[in-house]
Amino acid sequence: MLELSSPAGSYEAVAAAVQSGADSVYFGFDFHNAKRTAPGFTDEELENALRYCRTRGCRAYVAINTLISDGEMKIAAGLAERASELGADAIIIQDVGFARVLRELLPDIRLHASARMSVHNLAGVEAAAELGISRVTLARELSLEQMSYIGQRTPIELEVFAHGDLCICYSGQCYMSALSGTGSNSRGLCSEPCRRQYSMGGRNDDYPLSLRDACLVDHLEEIERAGIRSVKIDGRLRREEYTAAATRLYANAIKNKKRPPDAELQELRDTFSENGFTDGYLTGRFNEDMFGVRDDGRRIPMRLLLEIRRTYQQAETRRVPVNIYAVVRAGEAVRLAADDAQGNHAVVEGAPPKAAVADETTERSLSDSLYKTGGTPFQTNDIKCMTEPGLYVPDEDIQNMRRQLLHNLLEKRSKPPRRRVGAIPPLGLPRGTIGSPVINIQVTDREQLTPALAETGAHILYVPLTILAEDFELVESFVEAGTRIVGVMPRVLSGVESTDARGLLKRAKRNGVDEVLIGNMGHIRHGVLEGFGIRGDFGLNIFNSWSAELMHDAGFLSATASFELKFSQIREMNKPLPVELMAYGRMPVMVTRRCIIERGFGSCNCGGRHGLSDRMGAFFPVMRDFQCQNVIYNSKKLFLADRSADYSNAGLWGIRLLFTTESSRECVMVARAYRGETKYVPNGFTRGCYYKGVE
Repeated sequence: MLELSSPAGSYEAVAAAVQSGADSVYFGFDFHNAKRTAPGFTDEELENALRYCRTRGCRAYVAINTLISDGEMKIAAGLAERASELGADAIIIQDVGFARVLRELLPDIRLHASARMSVHNLAGVEAAAELGISRVTLARELSLEQMSYIGQRTPIELEVFAHGDLCICYSGQCYMSALSGTGSNSRGLCSEPCRRQYSMGGRNDDYPLSLRDACLVDHLEEIERAGIRSVKIDGRLRREEYTAAATRLYANAIKNKKRPPDAELQELRDTFSENGFTDGYLTGRFNEDMFGVRDDGRRIPMRLLLEIRRTYQQAETRRVPVNIYAVVRAGEAVRLAADDAQGNHAVVEGAPPKAAVADETTERSLSDSLYKTGGTPFQTNDIKCMTEPGLYVPDEDIQNMRRQLLHNLLEKRSKPPRRRVGAIPPLGLPRGTIGSPVINIQVTDREQLTPALAETGAHILYVPLTILAEDFELVESFVEAGTRIVGVMPRVLSGVESTDARGLLKRAKRNGVDEVLIGNMGHIRHGVLEGFGIRGDFGLNIFNSWSAELMHDAGFLSATASFELKFSQIREMNKPLPVELMAYGRMPVMVTRRCIIERGFGSCNCGGRHGLSDRMGAFFPVMRDFQCQNVIYNSKKLFLADRSADYSNAGLWGIRLLFTTESSRECVMVARAYRGETKYVPNGFTRGCYYKGVE
């Protein structure tokens, strides 16, 4: 049967989830979790929450699922160690470097990969398994067919989000909030720019990035047949009554194996969904019904909230079956014992029985007294009594012994498991490249590949695989100039896209290309199987030295530092392999499965130049990526040519100039500016996060 995992943004929400039928609950500390604006849990609240779940047979997962810098690793590891010590059943993580740390620090606890790890294909699941991860939350954007393909072949458990917020961008690949200076999505402080108004294709004041809430309650049996182990409800930022209502709806649907009544589903939608429901990703129905505008001003009737609260506040509905045993013999202490399915055992003794005068304690009367477990999280499964005739035990004594017995059993159940604690894996000696970094260039358009750009002497030229496979002659001038050609893998590959990408790799290989740039752990295998050397792109979110060590051990030729890091953090990062920096260009802020160009213009029109305009007049270019995916680029170009001193002493091997909307002439001007040959400065540029960092 599917596991149902429910959110808890507060201690009260834990009770709401557990009492409403959740099989597991997930929550976070005040810091280092992907919903940092949720109240979070103090150490004391965490201890109480874990105890509450454990005594009632509900698993508890602690989320520490943000990117973690070198300076924060010890703190984050300490939080994980504390969660393990208190009995958390798993730690939910995003950062691959943190996975490396926890596997050595806490070898006995399970690790779950957050959806923010951007796992969207089987190879990504297999890569996660190699990291020691036992469960992966798949990307929300996958179809049922794609889930099924992975589920039939997975080496570890799979989980999917079945209900709650959806973003137009693949999880873990949204940088729009960070680059706007309002908080990083990868650090748990997303300002939700996808919920804002934009103009596109003549549609003024539209919401082209705002999706309805996911609701997959009609597809639970299909999801289970697809090989999914757990379904998850999103909503740690929402109120406790939402947790209770959504959990109860899904728990009943899973238990009864049928969809909930229309009235219950409508009540959940009307009460707690600000923009309606969609199953578009799962079914592949990418139509207008996927989009919805939030109604933040809607008020929830207090009567309904009070009704929901009563379902989890006024009664103990989560009961653990126990067996109780009683022995009453003349001249011996009365003995009661109890055990549960987990092997916990408790015993209490009372005063010896008295000789019966009027009332006699029989096996029937004793059993009736012991059956009562009200006010506790227990329900009696079986009672076995052995009583000698002619004896009497006062009912008050039996009740007191029963209360003490169940209290003792509760204490046994509340004890966290004992686990080994290792150490944070040490880093090697500080390493990095001495001297000025080489200049690498990445293009996105065929028109940018000119002999004039080749003459600027790039060390590496990153080119989309589609160009290298079909128009290799466009890069011949670069080859003649001594520039190494590296193919760029698509950001997202799932299902048939993976097959198509393998075909592109084969053709590029025949043209003499032997290295590829990848932005996802699940794409390593594609390159390696075709005999390519692997270089790491920014999508891998390399945020600390342990992530860099992991890339080195995985055989990467180079890695790209996250462009959400500050220069000071990049300088301090240990660099066991060549590390490059994104130093110029419109940084990609979102990658979408849904073609927003088609929606904006009413037809597929990917060949032109398109973009989104916000209410302040900022223009965000939108370009077609592999298989009609879209990439949204920042409104301002990152520019650092006049700050070369700041990146030249950071131990970097290279800097990368990313050309997207630039003309062929502008590409040459930018490249020459970074070589110190001109004073060219673009209009409306930004320094990115390299000085201000991200929260």
